[in-house]
Amino acid sequence: MKTISLILIALITSLFISAQDVNQEITLDNGQKFLVGEITKEGLAQTTYNSWYKPNYDNYNVKQPIIEKFKDELQHYQILVFLGTWCGDSKREVPRFMKILDAAGHPSKNLKIVALDRRKEHYKTSPDGEEWGLQILRVPTFIFYRNGREQNRIIETPNKSLEEDLLQIITSDNYIANKAQSMHFD
Repeated sequence: MKTISLILIALITSLFISAQDVNQEITLDNGQKFLVGEITKEGLAQTTYNSWYKPNYDNYNVKQPIIEKFKDELQHYQILVFLGTWCGDSKREVPRFMKILDAAGHPSKNLKIVALDRRKEHYKTSPDGEEWGLQILRVPTFIFYRNGREQNRIIETPNKSLEEDLLQIITSDNYIANKAQSMHFD
């Protein structure tokens, strides 16, 4: 059991310190561009993506009273974000999520953002396979780790709001991701 835990911690740690190029851009034959692999907030600020990232970040009003309830505890979480820079839900939710993390003072060293491919032959994959084994079926997916173990995730859209869902993930054990609810077979 101890060996399995150490292997899992090593795997999660490697996700956060991989040595791939960041902000890799793919251009399709029709001229459409999208990012793949590990990206940064600065990558989202590039001209191609800033047209949706900046307004969705700037125009979102964070719920600071809710953030105050979880911001200290959030510092202990590593967050892995999967998105598609081609996906409408990602374009809406990721800038909002980044603004919440900024408002909470979440350390950037505990955040990894991975953009997934949109091409048919590589659909929802990344060049380094960060999504492998994580069952990323919808984007965006926000995965929360504590002490190397996945605690929970927000899939595609929050149940209530990003802030309220984050509060529930951090302070309780009964959060069920929006899209995961429809995947349970009782």
